[in-house]
Amino acid sequence: MNSTPKSNGATEPRICMPSFSGFARNVFRAGLYEAQDVLTSCDDVELIPLESSKGFALKSRWMQRLVYHDRSERLALLNPGIKPVRLVRDYDLFVVVCPLWSDVWYANAVEGWRDHCRQSICWIDELWSHDIRGLQRWLPILSKFDYVFVGIAGTHAALSSALGRQCYETLGAVDALRFSPYPQVPSRVVDFYSVGRKVESIHRRLLEWADENRLFYLYDTLDNSGDRATSNYRQHRDLYANIAKRSRFFAVAPGKANAPEGGRGQVDVGFRYFEGAAAGAVLVGQTPDCDAFRQNFDWPHAVIETQPDGSDTFETLSKVAGDPEQLLAIGSRNAEQALRRHDWVYRWIDMLNIAGLKPSPAMEARVTRLTELADLAKLHREKLVGAPR
Repeated sequence: MNSTPKSNGATEPRICMPSFSGFARNVFRAGLYEAQDVLTSCDDVELIPLESSKGFALKSRWMQRLVYHDRSERLALLNPGIKPVRLVRDYDLFVVVCPLWSDVWYANAVEGWRDHCRQSICWIDELWSHDIRGLQRWLPILSKFDYVFVGIAGTHAALSSALGRQCYETLGAVDALRFSPYPQVPSRVVDFYSVGRKVESIHRRLLEWADENRLFYLYDTLDNSGDRATSNYRQHRDLYANIAKRSRFFAVAPGKANAPEGGRGQVDVGFRYFEGAAAGAVLVGQTPDCDAFRQNFDWPHAVIETQPDGSDTFETLSKVAGDPEQLLAIGSRNAEQALRRHDWVYRWIDMLNIAGLKPSPAMEARVTRLTELADLAKLHREKLVGAPR
């Protein structure tokens, strides 16, 4: 089918961006679908909702196995079972947002994008350096893009070497307007909020802490949260944000903390750090030992550190909870910094700048609104707790 231009304003869309949300509905993808929504809301974007064909799941799995053994390197350039879309107009930029590296394959369903788009960006969130060696047959897809960004700190260097040209790093972020507790600050009725994967030793300690102190510890009870599907990711993000900004403490840990062999020594700054901070909660857990975290979370008490085995959980939480002013100061500073630095719009502006495109007026307006709320968070903290702590 041909694409039908859809613009947010009177101008023709300058960005073409396919979306996989109609068939790839895993909960872990919702954060990057949110990132797409932020771009669509503040730029002239034609969002192309891709649809899977009959038998897509079986066909894509079968083709994916064959690609690893395809010396011709042609299979990776075929459509894996998505209903094809043919572009009929020109754009300044083609953008593909991929939670997983294998999602790049879906871009093959958009026929003629190289002919109709002046430049192109591929953004892959989860790609570990040690996986690149096994992806040689997939590199022809990435070679089609002018700019490649990766979300795990450090992977861009290994991918640059494999592709023979510069790749870029862009960390996660959050829709800080959705997650922010400002301007109408809600009550913190959830004492501790833990999302998704849990480190079992810490989880047990938190259960004991909540039981002994009659507190509300909210956590996922399903082990397969990454495989659960949601038909409406926006409702999922709204619910998540509304709980997070009503939580005092928020659990954080580096990526694959409960399966460290998965990263093989590489440290990932997961989305939870950005989401919990934006919600104005106190982040409790482990600090990722990497420059990316130190550069992006460089304010006091960004994370309240606990031992990986949870042995000091009681003592740490009791100490912070026993000082209400400190609790408020930490949370409001987290929210302020997220508003100033970690909204998705900042990531989009950085990527567009690298591609030589200026940010849109609506992007600049969003930054202004984020700054206003950040100033409000700072003022709120200063009124209640006085000098910075």
